[in-house]
Amino acid sequence: MSSAAPPGTTFLTGWGRTSPTPARLVRPATAEQVAETVRRAPERGVAARGLGRAYGDAAQNAGGLVVDCTALTSWSLDEATGLVTAGAGLSLHDLMAALVPRGWFVPVTPGTRHVTVGGAVAADVHGKNHHVDSSFGAHLRSLTLVTAGGGIRTLTPADDLFWATVGGMGLTGVIVEAVFRCVPIETSRVRVDTERTRDLDHTLETMAATDDRYRYTVAWIDLLARGGRMGRSVLTRGDHAAREELPRGADPLEFAPRALVKAPPWAPDGLLNPLTVRAFNEAWYLKSRPGTSVQGLAPFFHPLDFVDGWNRAYGPRGFVQYQFVVPFGQEATLRRIVARLSAEGVVSFLTVLKRFGPGTPGMLSFPMPGWTLALDIPAGQRGLAGLLRAFDAQVAEAGGRIYLAKDSRMAAGTMAATYPRLAEWRKVRDEADPDGVFRTDLARRLGL
Repeated sequence: MSSAAPPGTTFLTGWGRTSPTPARLVRPATAEQVAETVRRAPERGVAARGLGRAYGDAAQNAGGLVVDCTALTSWSLDEATGLVTAGAGLSLHDLMAALVPRGWFVPVTPGTRHVTVGGAVAADVHGKNHHVDSSFGAHLRSLTLVTAGGGIRTLTPADDLFWATVGGMGLTGVIVEAVFRCVPIETSRVRVDTERTRDLDHTLETMAATDDRYRYTVAWIDLLARGGRMGRSVLTRGDHAAREELPRGADPLEFAPRALVKAPPWAPDGLLNPLTVRAFNEAWYLKSRPGTSVQGLAPFFHPLDFVDGWNRAYGPRGFVQYQFVVPFGQEATLRRIVARLSAEGVVSFLTVLKRFGPGTPGMLSFPMPGWTLALDIPAGQRGLAGLLRAFDAQVAEAGGRIYLAKDSRMAAGTMAATYPRLAEWRKVRDEADPDGVFRTDLARRLGL
């Protein structure tokens, strides 16, 4: 981003900090102001944006208008039912800070608290509890959408446009409010069981055998381990802790997480390399002692949030996150991909494996029953583009798909081959937005 943006515009990127593009940015304060902005949509269209935590170009609109929704932060809670009504710009961080002391927790959280409610709906985000609770859309009761004509419409799960919007990456309208049910909790802690596995097969077998005993599960994988240790992992499985599991005198619903360190404003390319990541992986594997412990919500769900701006550690070229899912029964595809990554020595600072349960009816929603693997890879690694294209083909052949909220490089043909309800989604979207008011760089790249 060395060159200046055209006058009146600003460069925007996703969290991966790749492919910046200029757009005019506006920040309306109300749903009515969003609607008025949409009515005056420029030729290059309108895109919605929250906190910019999509990793790729989902919230960019080169040469067009981007609506920053982060001023839409109103919320209310029905204490009797756990139903929350929240503005689309409210972050899960701020929502948790309000809910947890009242004995409630969000139904689904991704690996960061710093996403908005609108973003959670648009990406139909998933978390460590997908095998039990599905994704965010499964807990929605209604959502309010600013449509292409500038109208404001409330949708329910009975509406096709509702399920085109859940997971629809902001391409059906601007989400301005959502109503969803939260989870009652006794404490702000999680009872966590930790286990180390010796290789990938041991990891898969253990997760398949034990996941149904826990609400939350995830495996961290050491991708640089080779030979008989390939795919060795640290499994963490947890459930919300009860009051009697806390030390005497502890505040059971204390919740005030904050970043402990701040990443430097710049980091050199190559800081994360096979040597540094291998050393980290070895230390993390050995540090993760098997056993049971009680942890806070933030350390268990959002460990990276303790480092403010951690994405800058990947250097000025940024990084690519690659996340795919393959159905149960296609474990051989997962093994081939992990083996290739290990053999190539691909540097991934954070590699996590989860088991998905049933998905939502979202037409472009990512999760499906199966195995999902997510990688963070510094951009610019030699041969990376070709390697990921090869993985795309394997995932498509296995009947899997790539996560749109993480994607920054998939081809349109792969999208068409891996999202079987794409034509159905297009039909609903075209009825709602016949003139193509809502546009993003991701939509142009994938031919949506």
